[in-house]
Amino acid sequence: MKKSNLLNHTFQNTKKKLNYSTALGFLCGIVLCLFIGLYAANDFNSFMNWTGLFIVVVGTIASVLLSYPLRDIINGLKSVKLIFLYESLNPQHEADEIINVSKMWFTRNFMAIENIIDTINNPYLKTGFQLVVDQTPVDDILSLLKWRIARLKAKEKAEANIFHSMAAFAPAFGMLGTLIGLINMLQIIDMRDIGAITFNMGVSLITTFYGLILANLVFTPIAIKLERRTEHRVMIMSMVMEGITLIADNRNPSFVRETLKSFIAHYDNELKIDE
Repeated sequence: MKKSNLLNHTFQNTKKKLNYSTALGFLCGIVLCLFIGLYAANDFNSFMNWTGLFIVVVGTIASVLLSYPLRDIINGLKSVKLIFLYESLNPQHEADEIINVSKMWFTRNFMAIENIIDTINNPYLKTGFQLVVDQTPVDDILSLLKWRIARLKAKEKAEANIFHSMAAFAPAFGMLGTLIGLINMLQIIDMRDIGAITFNMGVSLITTFYGLILANLVFTPIAIKLERRTEHRVMIMSMVMEGITLIADNRNPSFVRETLKSFIAHYDNELKIDE
């Protein structure tokens, strides 16, 4: 696999299962919409307005297409499926591999390190070990690993920002629909056409409703979920970077072990939030 592609597959071999918080939130959102339509409204059909929905949805899509390159939008849409899966990231597993390699490096058992590198599934960790074996200067190792982390953060932040933008655009187009409905009402109010007035009043109010629902129940939660996922991944990568740096500095395996233990203990609650 080429180095340029390694970053996208750093965590490809982690076990994934259904993210119950996302599933529960999705279910609660459906229940809320059904409650509003069936109990909070006099008529369920009063909340169904295709004109208003078209204004909000198409307007939001148009704004996003004008704001971001098509490639970023496609990547952002692909990332939506990730919020329904929980990545079972295991920092202890990564720490154990680092400690094991640190012992081999300390005893200059380079052949064993070469053999274990071939069995590692995490490309980020694998790259770090290979740099150590190649006796790359510590500053260069640190610079490369930091760049990999920064690249991951930039890529995934761009994906989350798309949904933050959609959350901002949706209510704005909801207000646009409201203005359109009010303008039409002013034009026909002298005609005293109750049907036309009711239709435009529906468009005027329901577009704001659609914009708020989409922004606060769909787009913003997706963006926040993607950001939290990135934070968890960066935590693991930072721990790996610290361990690789200690090995390159020829630090004692006991010191490496205690440092990584402290790192895991510090972030333990953070890493287990979604479990």
